[in-house]
Amino acid sequence: MTERGLLDTSTVVLLGRLDARDLPDELLIATITLAELSVGPLVTTNRKERAARQAVLQQAEADFHPIPFDADAARAFGRVAASLRAAGRKVQARSYDAMIAAVAIANELPLFTVNPGDFTGIEGLDLRSLEHPDQDHRSR
Repeated sequence: MTERGLLDTSTVVLLGRLDARDLPDELLIATITLAELSVGPLVTTNRKERAARQAVLQQAEADFHPIPFDADAARAFGRVAASLRAAGRKVQARSYDAMIAAVAIANELPLFTVNPGDFTGIEGLDLRSLEHPDQDHRSR
């Protein structure tokens, strides 16, 4: 059986630097990830950084057919927002992450991330933590 998995935005940005053995066979993203990636080139004043962010966005647009944030995801978002509030976290501060989590839940997909702390307190989310490529391996 081929494993399918949704990637959060930070994982898409780092995709070329991650160990492919830790990733699902079928990589998926949400439309929310494209929205988040679209912000990147527009908010930096550094030309080199803008070009790098634009390249990531264009690569994601070329490589993926994103899963939409649809009515099922909207209903799941309500549950995600409620569980974040119950955990004492502000939904607004994590709005992109909460919406990506809702897409994962609505589509019964595991969510792969290098930033598991971004998803703390979300009930019903099958979260798969990946090792950040910049993590210091010597401290283990």
